[in-house]
Amino acid sequence: MLRDSHPAIYDTVRDSQSIHILGAGMNEQRPAHRAIHDLDGKGWRLVPIHPNDAGGSILGRPIRPRIEEGIVPRIVVFFLAPERAKKAVLELMVRFPLTDMPLLWFQPGSEHEEVLEMLNEADIAHIVDDCIVRFVQRHHLKSAEQEVEDEWYLQTASSDGDGCSVWDVHGRESAVSPPREALEWVGDLDDLRSSEHTIPRYIRSLRRPDESLKEAANRLAGPVE
Repeated sequence: MLRDSHPAIYDTVRDSQSIHILGAGMNEQRPAHRAIHDLDGKGWRLVPIHPNDAGGSILGRPIRPRIEEGIVPRIVVFFLAPERAKKAVLELMVRFPLTDMPLLWFQPGSEHEEVLEMLNEADIAHIVDDCIVRFVQRHHLKSAEQEVEDEWYLQTASSDGDGCSVWDVHGRESAVSPPREALEWVGDLDDLRSSEHTIPRYIRSLRRPDESLKEAANRLAGPVE
């Protein structure tokens, strides 16, 4: 367990491009949702994760159902009940070798004693008894990797029930509610580049030699098979 004075915390938070926030959904009264607002404008790529609200957006950032396969997060923040946090940690430990484990940040109330003991024994970096928003404010931190505001992408089942899918592109200014149709994939350009999910892999395969991935994703907006 790392303490506030440990330089590794400061450096990791400052140098991280992204912060994955588990539990950040559409409910504006929840602390995880408010954390997106509190950390907005400080340069981080904020990645809200909420399986029930996936496909919606917070401040123009898409809510994912989970951390994408193929994505290696630097910081994972848990705004979860202890048992749900435990499940999420175990999934991360199965998924990543120790050398790739992100910094695990347990917001007050999300700590699970059994998990903390396990993390201490495995020497996995984690934070307890502190709020990431307060830490950032206390140290006047901003990301060293300034976020590039960009489009994000949403694929849902067609509302016509014809077996097709709809690929949509949204900008940072978009305020999107979770889709009524079945969610097939959601993510931003970074996810589109690195995710091992079938849909971004398919989109990458349709890229023409003379265009960027962003250009290809915009070209394909609309119904796709």
